[in-house]
Amino acid sequence: MTGAVEHGERSIRLDMRVVEQAGVSRSAAQALIAGGHVRVNNRPAKSGQRVGGADEVVVVVPPAAVAQQLPDGPPVPLTIVYEDGDLAVVDKPAGMVVHPAPGHPVGTLADGLRQRGVTWSQLGGEQRPGIVHRLDRDTSGLLVVAKTEAAHHSLSQQLQRRTLGRVYWALVHGTFRESTGRVDAPVGRDPGHRQRMAVVDAGRPAITDFAVVERLRRFTRLEVRLLSGRTHQIRVHLASIGHPIAGDPVYGRRGDVVAPRPALHAQRLSFLHPDDGRLCEFESPLPADLSTAMLVAAEVS
Repeated sequence: MTGAVEHGERSIRLDMRVVEQAGVSRSAAQALIAGGHVRVNNRPAKSGQRVGGADEVVVVVPPAAVAQQLPDGPPVPLTIVYEDGDLAVVDKPAGMVVHPAPGHPVGTLADGLRQRGVTWSQLGGEQRPGIVHRLDRDTSGLLVVAKTEAAHHSLSQQLQRRTLGRVYWALVHGTFRESTGRVDAPVGRDPGHRQRMAVVDAGRPAITDFAVVERLRRFTRLEVRLLSGRTHQIRVHLASIGHPIAGDPVYGRRGDVVAPRPALHAQRLSFLHPDDGRLCEFESPLPADLSTAMLVAAEVS
């Protein structure tokens, strides 16, 4: 995949050029560069490199590979709600990490995909077979994974264009006067706590829309829509306006016993199918622990 995106004389980071040129996520672009799949002016690209509009950038997308079960990893059962030759939709339980991370080398959703012994897109790198977007470890619900590079490319573009719909169920502290609202605030690493995220001026743009579904005396049930996909975005945004997610040990309130984990569930997912453009819509039932959390919230209210 060759091309030069017009930027005039202005230089930009190579990974951002790859994002624009290949239509992949920024993490996938960085993985392609690190894996030696990008060349600039016929030379191997370097991480952190900057390029201008006249530079020729060639992206060679690696072919999808049949991923094998890891011999040292435990079996990871997955709930597949839809599957075809291009993609699959997974209903992830709370507590499952999407891909390997520090402290979570095995037992991930990515391991479960490998263990199925089918072909998954490698655009995100070997550690993230088929992964187009992710959910926090303790967030349950739906996500789509890609089998082919073309499907991954299409879904990544829909994610960037905000046409891949993600609607969350959330139980939050406090009450709202308004029925709907939007939090438009950049999210980045908390300078005081590097393991957390926060609303910071130097963060990446992030937008979260919410609508009130049910009002309790001390809690509110919301429907939340993501218009961007930053780490911990919903949790950070709602906490920043004084309405943290119930049961959130990181951004929530001390002594919160309403929910055993953040009361956040990716309930609905929609996208245009990469093959024929048909609208695909899926809904996940509320897990038992969050149904119980609603009952507890009603009682304490």
